[in-house]
Amino acid sequence: MTEKYAVVVVGGGAAGLSAALVLGRARHRTLVVDAGEPRNAPAAHMQGYLTRDGMPPAEFLAIGREEVARYGVELVRDRVVDVERGEDFAVVLAGGRTVRARRLVVATGLKDELPAVPGVAERFGRDVLHCPFCHGWEVRDQPFGVLATSPASVHQALMVSQWSKDVRLFLHTVAEAELSDEDLRRLAAARVDVVPGEVAELVVEDDRLTGVRLADGTTHARPVLFTAPRPVPQTGLLERLGAELHETPFGAYPVVDATGLTTVPGVWAAGNAIGFAEQVVHAASGGYRAASAIVGDLLMTDLDAAAQV
Repeated sequence: MTEKYAVVVVGGGAAGLSAALVLGRARHRTLVVDAGEPRNAPAAHMQGYLTRDGMPPAEFLAIGREEVARYGVELVRDRVVDVERGEDFAVVLAGGRTVRARRLVVATGLKDELPAVPGVAERFGRDVLHCPFCHGWEVRDQPFGVLATSPASVHQALMVSQWSKDVRLFLHTVAEAELSDEDLRRLAAARVDVVPGEVAELVVEDDRLTGVRLADGTTHARPVLFTAPRPVPQTGLLERLGAELHETPFGAYPVVDATGLTTVPGVWAAGNAIGFAEQVVHAASGGYRAASAIVGDLLMTDLDAAAQV
């Protein structure tokens, strides 16, 4: 027989585990399907989460799994490969198992596509960084580089100048003509140096970033490099279910209400599945909101059904 759950949570990161914690405490049979690919895995520590500032992401998730298990939540390391909507949801796992759920929480996050510059992927999360709010304090006052991926990288260069007064924006494949007059005025006001020319590679010595080498052979000493990955939302399951998406400068994300409810009845989304800028603390909050809405939704559905008998 196909196993049936009140809720299946797809994704075992901060959003998914937070949702599962609320659902478990509300006495709903819940399954978390976790592919084990958290977005922040390259980072040694997570910052900005009150009482958890500086905690390694893997430790944070391990504690979360222990907490939800106390309330009978089931966790499985697997991947959801398909889902069909009927009277309830049929959820197909890569391992061959099919389960049914009355409600779904999609917390599949997103993937970061890094610039194809030798050294960037290898150093990402260490001394190649993307978020100054996540890592700026730890590298404060060091010389920063910013590897442009689009004209919007001007904003990143301006933001990181809050943590260092020695910032160089490497335009890489962005032409100087693509920068607006306002961009140039702000960069000058922030004393950010603009360096034209394509970046050929990062210079690494003794397992530490030491510089940025341009295609013309010149090297700029930089122990820290910020860059903006291209976010790739993991919306495949939502698209299969017919969820409406909306385009943003950072990809297409599901249309959701204040609780994370998508345009598909019975399907909520949370965390980076709904937006590029959801930090760990936001993701946990989103999972909580989605789960509490589901608890109320299931209760009212069951009460209405009982009242009609």
